[in-house]
Amino acid sequence: MKNAFLPGLAPALALTLAATAQTASAVEATANVGFMSDYIFRGIPQDESSAMGGLDVKHNGFYAGTWAADVSQGLEVDLYAGYNGSLGDFTYGIGGTGYYYTDDFDDTYEELNLSVGYKIFSIGAAFGQHDNLDGPTEDYTFVAPRIDYKGFYGLVGIFSQDADGEYYEVGYGSTFEPIGLDYKVSVVHSTEDLLGDTDEDGDDDDDTSLVFQISKTFKLYP
Repeated sequence: MKNAFLPGLAPALALTLAATAQTASAVEATANVGFMSDYIFRGIPQDESSAMGGLDVKHNGFYAGTWAADVSQGLEVDLYAGYNGSLGDFTYGIGGTGYYYTDDFDDTYEELNLSVGYKIFSIGAAFGQHDNLDGPTEDYTFVAPRIDYKGFYGLVGIFSQDADGEYYEVGYGSTFEPIGLDYKVSVVHSTEDLLGDTDEDGDDDDDTSLVFQISKTFKLYP
């Protein structure tokens, strides 16, 4: 069953990216490359280590881009677009993201993204569908309340509907200014309900990981 929640998300995101790029005189365009010691997305391990890279364009709060990372089978390729704004100390955002794969590692995810924040507090939410290979399409909701303070952050990620479980993440990120290298170190604890894997005793197993990430962003325009 093809995704009915966000029909044609990939073409729409690509069209947004192209339309934004056409207003070149007002666009900020960047590229990024990086490496993760473990690729853990929303508490779920994707690969033991991963190289990554992407392209982004922004214009007056609007954004669009693409990002890719190697996973255990092939590549994950993401497309996204949306708008971020603020009113005083309040922030808000709305957008869409599609996750696509070049091999049989996983199937397509497409979702609507919403966020609101006030000073150091924020909450992000995703409402989406997973094509689920040969199985029935799955609906999921993901909510993540978060605190950020001077580079330190903490969050709780909670899944519901056809997905279930939660994870907890704390970390610190900053930039090594002499060479403009971004870095982040984090600790991620994923619960048994989220991972659903069984250990040698046949029981579900939780997991805690220490993750290191480095990346470099390059200005393409202006």
